[in-house]
Amino acid sequence: MKVVIQRVSEANVKVDGKIVGEIGKGLMLLVGIDENDEKNDADWLVQKILSLRIFGDEDDKLNLSVKDISGEILCISQFTLIADYKKGNRPSFIKAAKPDKAIPLFDYFKEEISKSGLKTESGIFGADMKVSLINDGPVTIIMDSITKA
Repeated sequence: MKVVIQRVSEANVKVDGKIVGEIGKGLMLLVGIDENDEKNDADWLVQKILSLRIFGDEDDKLNLSVKDISGEILCISQFTLIADYKKGNRPSFIKAAKPDKAIPLFDYFKEEISKSGLKTESGIFGADMKVSLINDGPVTIIMDSITKA
């Protein structure tokens, strides 16, 4: 799994012109699922993301996690994160998990995030989504479950 983590002051996602997910201060997560990903990849990422100290403390040092600030989380499925772009100019998405595997794993990821007690919202898997955000900092981190080894 690959997740782009963006610290935001606000974010929302629209489908057909209607907001389907919206948060204030917290994290927007773009989540890509590889054909080889399993629940243990999601578990590792969830724990890392919830504990990641990327929010400023009273001295403006990055010492606080999204849990510490009672932040909010917006999860967006994004298979294009799994693009293979090394050959030619058109990216290949052949390594992205098919919906029958990706949907349950994305739902599991969201459920595990929501167990933190933080407000957790999401887009709609496979929909044409319009995502808006104000990246705070900006702080953006790319995390890949492959690095857990």
